[in-house]
Amino acid sequence: MPVIGTAGHVDHGKSTLVLALTGRDPDRWEEEKRRGLTIDLGFAWMTLPSGEEASFVDVPGHERFIKNMLAGIEAIDIALLVVAADEGWMPQSEEHLAVLDLLDVHRGIVALTKVDKVDEDLTELVTLEIGERLAGTTLDHAKVIPVSAITGEGMDNLRIALAEAAAALDPVADGSARLWIDRSFTITGAGTVVTGTLLDGPLGTGEEVQIWPPGAAARIRGLQSHEREVAVVPPRRRVAVNLAGWDRHLINRGAMLGRNGQFVPTKGFLASYRSARYAEPISAKGAFHLHLGSGAWPVKLSVVEHTNDETYLHVALPSPLCLQVGDGFILREVGKRSVIGGGKVIDPAPPAARKHWLPAVARLAGIVDADPDERAARLLDIRGSESTTVLAAHTGGGVSPRGVPAGDVILSEERSEALMHAMGVKLAGFHQANPLRPGMPAAAMSAELGQPPPVVLALANLNPVIRERSGLLSLADFEVRDVDADWRRLESMLNEHGLAVPKIGDLDIPMDLLHTWLSDGKLVRVSADFAFLAEQIGVITEAIRSFPSTFTVSEFKDVLGISRKHAVPLLEWADANHHTIRSGDNRRARR
Repeated sequence: MPVIGTAGHVDHGKSTLVLALTGRDPDRWEEEKRRGLTIDLGFAWMTLPSGEEASFVDVPGHERFIKNMLAGIEAIDIALLVVAADEGWMPQSEEHLAVLDLLDVHRGIVALTKVDKVDEDLTELVTLEIGERLAGTTLDHAKVIPVSAITGEGMDNLRIALAEAAAALDPVADGSARLWIDRSFTITGAGTVVTGTLLDGPLGTGEEVQIWPPGAAARIRGLQSHEREVAVVPPRRRVAVNLAGWDRHLINRGAMLGRNGQFVPTKGFLASYRSARYAEPISAKGAFHLHLGSGAWPVKLSVVEHTNDETYLHVALPSPLCLQVGDGFILREVGKRSVIGGGKVIDPAPPAARKHWLPAVARLAGIVDADPDERAARLLDIRGSESTTVLAAHTGGGVSPRGVPAGDVILSEERSEALMHAMGVKLAGFHQANPLRPGMPAAAMSAELGQPPPVVLALANLNPVIRERSGLLSLADFEVRDVDADWRRLESMLNEHGLAVPKIGDLDIPMDLLHTWLSDGKLVRVSADFAFLAEQIGVITEAIRSFPSTFTVSEFKDVLGISRKHAVPLLEWADANHHTIRSGDNRRARR
């Protein structure tokens, strides 16, 4: 079911044309009927000559209501651009065409209305002018059909053209159902109802959904499409959704309804951008409104890159929105009260640091035209790692065909290789410092790498040089050190030097082993620099007791045959351990 959206200058006959096509007046406000002026969005539907139903979204043409126009134009499949034959091309004709062009609406028809008010020559001249205006836009070569909603002239031709445009539309694949809400109201006995055009889909009664903002849950009590109760609504169809347990005053135009757990809000995005053909290249200076879905928000812009061929922006949002790659938007400059350009979301959640934006856009060229899986792969290459849920939310259900899965996280090949290399380096250092321990706890590695434990374990199991046993990680070729051989080597070295032992740092002993032997009493540490064998300490304490009276440092070192650098720390150790009593420069043994 295609969605047809009107566009065109004020009072060119858009609503009258919709009424003539559908038999339904899209103007629903009393003020609209009194003034003969469309103020807000209107809706209607018809059966095309092909037998297919089509929805209509009728938009206001007056420049004061451009915000309302933009709230309804993004989700259309076919544009019905209306130009009055008696006035020709007008300012809002140009602005509305710019919107259609910037949103890449490629299917469209121009209805040249009010031909009953002009002669054939003027009709032909206006038709030629329209062709010139359309040149170079997405509606280039669109059919121009002269019609009169009053006399019925050309109306059958218009119906046939709409049916042909609908038949040429590409099939819509199912996806993550979402609906940008354009109306909310209350029906007595039913409760809150919201309406919009369903993107992707389908959506069914009884489903649990969320509404952003605030992201709270709701349940679909009932569905209507074209005033008929339905159990399931397919994508690209106007729908009214009856929500259980919601107050309509809590839901504003611009809110989004989507399936639970399938969307993730963001506060900023990267986008490709095109200026409207009548506008100057964009500058970040000024006040801007972003029009996306059915809403409008003031935003702050940063120009990431601008060349003759392309422009990329970073758009900072005032409140979170749920976005996907490829979402179209329009920008209006508040001061000029004019549409200045539009574009497509290329990364819904870019890196926070500005320095990473330019490298990101360089790798995202063409992502809008890619399928969801390729979009996921491209975003993963930039982010390095990401939740599979977030990737799917940002790409319309994409699952990256590249990368390394680890629980609910997937890593890019580049990131996984870097992490596995880092794990190997850290394990080598761990083994050197802890030769007696069978491995490093996975939780400790997780803290070292800043990655969740499931990621660490998944990478360990994928890396042939790393072994995982009962939550302990080690290099595959690591074996616990032969402590007995190390002890024999150390004992021989210390005995070889007598009591003039080398400094601890010169012994080439892993600290883990040193602490083990100190705890076992095989070694005695007398200072930060020196440790002695237990047998050597026995010789030293016996020498202290052999002095008949007081003695000096010099006498002590001469008796033991050591230098002052060993004698001083030994005597300080003896003082602290109650082997000696010091008095000035003299000491005596405790008896």
